[in-house]
Amino acid sequence: MNQTNRRYFLMTSVAMTASSFSHSPVSTQANDRIRVAVVGLRSRGQSHIQAFNDLRNRNIEVAALCDIDENILNERLAETEKVTGKRPEAFTDMRDLMDKKDVDVISFATPNHWHALGTIWACQAGKDVYIEKPTSHGIWEGRKMVEAARKYHRIVQCGTQIRSSVAIQEGMQKIREGLIGDVYMARGLCFKWRKSIGKAKEQPIPPGIHYDLWIGPAPKRPFTQNRFHYQWHWQWDYGNGDIGNQGPHQLDLARWGLGVGLPKRVQSLGGHYLFNDDQETPNVQISTFEYPDEQKILTFEVRPWITNSEGGSQIGAFIYGSEGYLEISKYDGYRTFLGKKQEPGPSREEGGNHFANFIDAIRTRNHNQLNSDIEEGHISSSLAHLANIAYRTGRTLQYDPLEENFPNDDESNAFLKRQYRPPFIVPEDV
Repeated sequence: MNQTNRRYFLMTSVAMTASSFSHSPVSTQANDRIRVAVVGLRSRGQSHIQAFNDLRNRNIEVAALCDIDENILNERLAETEKVTGKRPEAFTDMRDLMDKKDVDVISFATPNHWHALGTIWACQAGKDVYIEKPTSHGIWEGRKMVEAARKYHRIVQCGTQIRSSVAIQEGMQKIREGLIGDVYMARGLCFKWRKSIGKAKEQPIPPGIHYDLWIGPAPKRPFTQNRFHYQWHWQWDYGNGDIGNQGPHQLDLARWGLGVGLPKRVQSLGGHYLFNDDQETPNVQISTFEYPDEQKILTFEVRPWITNSEGGSQIGAFIYGSEGYLEISKYDGYRTFLGKKQEPGPSREEGGNHFANFIDAIRTRNHNQLNSDIEEGHISSSLAHLANIAYRTGRTLQYDPLEENFPNDDESNAFLKRQYRPPFIVPEDV
């Protein structure tokens, strides 16, 4: 069977079992070279390339780059060659990476609708994975990602990089030690200035764009600029709105501070205000997650335009306790305010290296060493998905955090799993 036919067989297989791919274990010795492929190369993907290049002294090599946009691909190839003196291999189809025995790690900065399938394929192929937030496009496929990571003993780090901040880790420890008393509530904010995306007409696919590969698991729709670079965030087929874009960072912090997992009750209200354009996702959204057993509550708010800040923060998380509160308004620092007069308490600013933490866990083969293991990423991303389901149904939802479904609620359960476009199907059995 030639390579092309073999690949098609693998990707159209219903089961997509482990035997579908050749499993070459990643390098595990402290001095072994780890070869990385980065998939999705625009702004965030460029950051991935830089982060791994910065680890060259730890025997890390960016060996391959992949993007469906040949224009971006060629730019990043040239940039990487200039930095490292070596030109990576070039790919437009991520499937071509899976059988490459000399690729140990795949780092994904693709649109959200590709996160699950790319990660699962990589795990099946014996690769470790760095996956951007949100981990998934939906709750069901997020759980499949966790299952794949565990089944194939892969190291899968979610891109909620704030978890690697030394300062934030200290702040969370202060909460556990009782600095702000009994924690009862957390709040996340995403107040971002977002301009109208306007209305875009259908147009021919630009040169160098492999549009069918970009669409992948999503429904086939005509090309427009509002279904493509960055604007995909605001279309349900590909993105999850700002609660799924910025939100996973602050939702993760809020949940971490509360010490909770998935909620039992979810509400979300809002809409697309101010602009008459192609955006489908809400740009104003107020969501509430209730934890009745723990007697805790988490809220998250999205605002798109002119607004006040809260405590000087417009992108941040607040954790409230009986004796004070902790504020995180930057990726590498926290502040506390204590007592009725909100006197300043302990604070700190110090970052961390999320990619280095990922490499350390690869070397030890211990996923518990990860600061943001796929399980944690799945849970925090699921909060965004739950809010969007509540918004789209227009109802307060009861959720079973153990079964990860809505009891006796077919309408809401229909949002847990999407219809996949063959051959790009997330398998039931990973």
